[in-house]
Amino acid sequence: MAAPRISVTLPCFNCGDTVGRALDSLLAQTCRDFEIVAVNDGSTDHTGAILAEYERRDVRVRVIQIDHGGVIAAANAAIGAARGAYIARMDADDEALPHRLAAQAHLLDERIDIGLAGCRVRFGGCREACAGYAHYVDWTNTLLTPEAIALNRFVEFPVPNPSIMVRRECIERHGPYHDGDFPEDYELLLRWLEAGVRMAKADEELLIWNDPPGRLSRTHPRYDVEAFYRIKTEYLARWLARNNPHHPEVHILGSGRTTRKRADLLLEHGIEFAAYHDVDPRKIGHVVNGVRVLDREAVPKPGDGFCIPYVASRGAREEIAEFLESRGYVLGRDYVPAA
Repeated sequence: MAAPRISVTLPCFNCGDTVGRALDSLLAQTCRDFEIVAVNDGSTDHTGAILAEYERRDVRVRVIQIDHGGVIAAANAAIGAARGAYIARMDADDEALPHRLAAQAHLLDERIDIGLAGCRVRFGGCREACAGYAHYVDWTNTLLTPEAIALNRFVEFPVPNPSIMVRRECIERHGPYHDGDFPEDYELLLRWLEAGVRMAKADEELLIWNDPPGRLSRTHPRYDVEAFYRIKTEYLARWLARNNPHHPEVHILGSGRTTRKRADLLLEHGIEFAAYHDVDPRKIGHVVNGVRVLDREAVPKPGDGFCIPYVASRGAREEIAEFLESRGYVLGRDYVPAA
């Protein structure tokens, strides 16, 4: 049988209540030249029976059985069995909109410089109960170009993992998911961006990204906030060594306890703080672990220092960017946000 153009990799573990909808959404795609590589990761519910039925009904569905090893093992097993030139990711509790595969494959066809294609996603949870996740989805949907994705990579994960489609050669060259005490999807994106892979998104909502209470990103320590900051700091430190003309010195915007806790991880990688900068008059003039807290107006002129905003509260990051750019700062040249 000829290899399909696209392989959709689908890790499955105890997802009997949702995997049927995921498969139906894929089998309803306007693009027809694809396969679904569904890996049953040792499920103990009725997932296996559902997958077997879909495999029997449609030749495009291939099911691989493995002993339970977790989502990374299942995702990599699916990648290893994929035959397509383009390899897409899908989670068994999400739904692809009908044009998803066609639109992302078209983006990769048209843009030979792009190695990973994402898309805008539709939040599938309750916006009131899960406001933080919903705001994250809204934010990531604003990042469409290679430049926006690359320069915001240290804020949060800029391309939701279930929405990606990649070129096979990128996996062969830069590797699949790595296992460790970090979110494997974020680490892959950081690793590939560091290697020079350009990423862009189709400017369409092509995936319904559901947010069930049992989602791993809510329950597994690999995906907790501290794990995100550990891995992002490692890659940020290397980015600074290559891109900060004042390396190893940086100016930190924000001086609150949370900011210092996150920024201080950089110290373990040899980064030095020239100063903290804040807008709270109660903090200005203090010295924290030998580092001065200065008024934000005292940031150096563009070209005289490099700034990292570490303020994550909603709206504050955007306000800080407006302030820096009003002073002539250029994103990526004079500053990069990290929270």
